[in-house]
Amino acid sequence: MQTIEEKRQFLKNIHAQAELGGGADKLKKQREQGKYTARERVERLLDLGSFLEFDKFVVHDVTAFGMDKTRYLGDGVVTGIGSINGQQVAIFSQDFTCWGGALGMAFAKKIMKVMDYALTNRIPVIGINDSGGARIQEGVESLAGYAEIFWRNVEASGVIPQISLIMGPCAGGAVYSPAITDFVFMVDKTSYMFVTGPDVIKTVTHEEVTKEQLGGASTHNQKSGVAHFKCDNEDDCFERVRELLTYIPASNFAKLKEKLTSDPVTRENLKLKDVVPANPKKPYDIKEIILDVVDDNQFLEVQRDFAKNIVCGFASIGGIKIGIVANQPAVLAGVLDIDSSTKAARFVRFCDAFDVPIWTLVDVPGFLPGTVQEYGGIIRHGAKLLYAYAEATVPLITLITRKAYGGAYDVMASKHIRADINLAYPTAEIAVMGAEGAVNIIFRKELEGLTGKAFDEKKAKLVADYEKQFANPYRAAELGYVDEVILPEQTRERLYKYLVSLKNKSKSRTTRKHGNIPL
Repeated sequence: MQTIEEKRQFLKNIHAQAELGGGADKLKKQREQGKYTARERVERLLDLGSFLEFDKFVVHDVTAFGMDKTRYLGDGVVTGIGSINGQQVAIFSQDFTCWGGALGMAFAKKIMKVMDYALTNRIPVIGINDSGGARIQEGVESLAGYAEIFWRNVEASGVIPQISLIMGPCAGGAVYSPAITDFVFMVDKTSYMFVTGPDVIKTVTHEEVTKEQLGGASTHNQKSGVAHFKCDNEDDCFERVRELLTYIPASNFAKLKEKLTSDPVTRENLKLKDVVPANPKKPYDIKEIILDVVDDNQFLEVQRDFAKNIVCGFASIGGIKIGIVANQPAVLAGVLDIDSSTKAARFVRFCDAFDVPIWTLVDVPGFLPGTVQEYGGIIRHGAKLLYAYAEATVPLITLITRKAYGGAYDVMASKHIRADINLAYPTAEIAVMGAEGAVNIIFRKELEGLTGKAFDEKKAKLVADYEKQFANPYRAAELGYVDEVILPEQTRERLYKYLVSLKNKSKSRTTRKHGNIPL
């Protein structure tokens, strides 16, 4: 019979064994590749000493293909709970040193358990992905494991924040869980996501492409829009996750806590007097307005490198946390296209699901014309943004800084789709289209037959008359479509006061199973 001391020593030994993952040599190789181990990632992300591990000694029970000869304690994934900035979170971290992080049923059940715990206790769940995909030796059980995780991702969607960190390969079926989650972080040069790898692509389509070109951090942050944040290294990634969690609630039931700031709400935005150019064709950076208005010039931009003609992100005003959506006149004149519509719609729906108020800045000349956009489904994709705003019940404050033309004016959180407060600068232009285009249509017959100087003078006068009548916010203000025309320097104080007044907004949706967003 073992003594108590022997039993204590046995426990210490198996703890040490579990913490070796796939073995000391494989851990060393992982570090040599510039990557932390699965356990080191958990320790570096969570608050010091807060991690409580689940299922540390779990092993698989598979005997086929000699699998019974290789069993790792923990089965290749570290799971448990801890805290970040004092906020409780659930976490799992895949261990590439065990079968390349391949997922089997025991591995999947550990993830299922921690996800169920997160949903039951209404805390965010964070997944650190570093896996080659399904454990082939387990066949359909691996596929079943993935599907069980996917189902839980959907069940938790809109209830608790779900965050995915891609810190190595994420291939095949493994990519769909991160794709369902709210935010995807990727690390430059060391993380990859793809449904089929370069070798399969070369065999099937004869295309030659590297892992980095196919599914690297740059690809998914700039081209596909699959990822939301591109990080320089793993430590940078952990810091960005911690920052994100300061702006979002623990669940859809939790109230947003105010952010500490010493930035006075009465501060005038004197810098903004001249930010919007008098010439409506001249570009400017919408982020200058955002940064000058929000607390302490702090703005966490989401999908910064994708669809740059629209800006999305988180900030606070007077400590009140908000989501921001803004047309970007510095890129494609701030026009709405397929990618920008989809990007903004997804962000609006996240904010609405978690009761984060939305400030929308509008300077939009319309939807991008052309066959590429029409064939690509700009009608359907643009409708996603319209649907997202119209469905939202969170506080919606809209500020028109300059152009608000055509259907894009309606889509960008207009009063007509139930925005709560609609503001405009004196430089705002609310119309069906720009003056020149409108004159070409309305006065086509009057301009016919005129040439040279006579044509130029007549058109210039008509354009000037049209601009005087329509290229301003006052007709919309007369109709109540704009609640207030404000000076740019009043922006911060006005927004804060309106946000305070909307704190207890309560609006329920029509009873239904769910809507049918034009996916």
